[in-house]
Amino acid sequence: MIDFEGFDLTGRVALVTGGSKGIGKATAQLLAKRGAEVVVAARRIDQLEATAAAIRDATGGRCIALTADVTLPDQAQNLIARTVADMGRLDILINNAGKASHSSYLKMAAEVWNNDVALNLNSSFYCAQAAMPHLAASGKGAVVNVSSLAGNFGTMGVGAYSAAKAGLQMFTRVAAAEWGPRGVRVNCVAPGMIATEQALKGWGQANFDAKAACAGFPLRRPGEPHEVAQAIVFLASDAASYITGETLVVGGGPQLKGMTDPD
Repeated sequence: MIDFEGFDLTGRVALVTGGSKGIGKATAQLLAKRGAEVVVAARRIDQLEATAAAIRDATGGRCIALTADVTLPDQAQNLIARTVADMGRLDILINNAGKASHSSYLKMAAEVWNNDVALNLNSSFYCAQAAMPHLAASGKGAVVNVSSLAGNFGTMGVGAYSAAKAGLQMFTRVAAAEWGPRGVRVNCVAPGMIATEQALKGWGQANFDAKAACAGFPLRRPGEPHEVAQAIVFLASDAASYITGETLVVGGGPQLKGMTDPD
């Protein structure tokens, strides 16, 4: 008999930054389905409120929307404080806020570099540091940071994003080592090419053939937001209770080149 008890999040409170759409939205939906009460956060309230309402309607669970610019330390701290004030506790933090700016290093303005590092790296540190006392008090505290395969291998043209996502993976390792003795696990996922709403829009504008680009992937297709959400929620749950400091790649498999045709 399969035991699914470790996946049950009933009684826990989860905060998802960048929670209005894409991977963040899919993660918030799955957390709620597994029984968690959820806070979705982003800079703009319009789509955020719609996401929270959809989650409440679909699950019957509690889901609220809070606005914050988590690139600013005071707003990140205030987001954590409001979450605890409104929900009574905080058990799970999903650091999903992120976006890539397109520029080569030679042409990159300092502002582009600083903005990408602030959003893709600093924001996770600000939120996790502020959340740490509440996560430790939970007894089941878990942080999951959302990196990217660009953080593993680098991607030309989004160099600031790549560097920030690599830094996020190292932040994950060090935070896991420092906070593990206090009962808080810290893990990371590194998605590859994922067909989010934003990605699909960008691919269309650039006439990018995603299917052709995936020809070298073992699974031969882009991923879906819910497939990344499954990995995130696994790492946040008791099913991963002895996993910390790890980065789980969700990228459709290794892109290996061989000397012979495997068929």
